[in-house]
Amino acid sequence: MTDPDIPRPASGFAGSGLACLRGERLVFSRLAFSLPAGGALLLTGPNGSGKTSLLRVMAGLTPLAEGRLLWGGAEIGEDRAAHRARLHFIGHQDAVKPSLTAAETLAFWAGMRGGAARHVAAALEQFRLTRLAASPCRLLSAGQKRRVALARLVASPAPLWLLDEPLSGLDEEAVADLAAALAAHRAQGGSVALSTHTPFELSGAATLSLLDFQARA
Repeated sequence: MTDPDIPRPASGFAGSGLACLRGERLVFSRLAFSLPAGGALLLTGPNGSGKTSLLRVMAGLTPLAEGRLLWGGAEIGEDRAAHRARLHFIGHQDAVKPSLTAAETLAFWAGMRGGAARHVAAALEQFRLTRLAASPCRLLSAGQKRRVALARLVASPAPLWLLDEPLSGLDEEAVADLAAALAAHRAQGGSVALSTHTPFELSGAATLSLLDFQARA
């Protein structure tokens, strides 16, 4: 059953001829991707190959040296605020306030993105956080904080999920919870791009190796 409150992508997200600089170093060049509604893109490559840089470029957080990023055929630079509003970017930092409870943290994100109270309850349940809902985040373990960070994906609907090493710090149950959330998101027309060093089954995902786009000496 689809959720009427979750925004749907008008069409796919795509990039062509992408190049990114980190300082004066060319991280990658001539990179292209296509991410349709309901699709998934798995980014692979060793540390330093550009996975995080690409996700930040896709989020509009790092400027392109070259290339084009299109959402529904329109350049994302034409309305950067609209692009930020349509995505979640979850990086290495969990970004949870120690003084807020798990439920308060998710309610904050839901309020920022127009999510409903039922989304917060669903997020707590999805990531097995219901019994910790009233616990201040400063008392949570590293793995529990990571689950709170990921739970905002469910609490605060957005059509595009950009996830940098989301499996870090998760036990097997939490990995399964994330896999279920990803499947539900894609079934409703959402799309996801994620990086990982850990083997992870993502049904129907396209794989993009950043090693294929490294600058050659």
